[in-house]
Amino acid sequence: MTRLSIVLLLLVIASALFLVRTQYESRLLYTELDRALAEARRLETEHQRLQVEKRAQATPLRVETLARNKLHMRTVTPAITQYVTDPLPAQASAEARP
Repeated sequence: MTRLSIVLLLLVIASALFLVRTQYESRLLYTELDRALAEARRLETEHQRLQVEKRAQATPLRVETLARNKLHMRTVTPAITQYVTDPLPAQASAEARP
């Protein structure tokens, strides 16, 4: 009877230690999951903010203002337009192609 009691006591202690270890690992995993979800929310918020900023940077008025001021560009007029013509006639270039 004494051996059976000792074996059962050892099994109960082993079971209790396994339970404590499992609960500890569960808490660690829950904490890690909570951190990952918080990081995902932060990244989603940053992504939305960057999308808004991208749309604000790409407005036609802003692009035109930057083109005029920083790149010194101007609108196209017939006076400054240069037309390029093909030096070979259309028939000769069509014959050259296989």
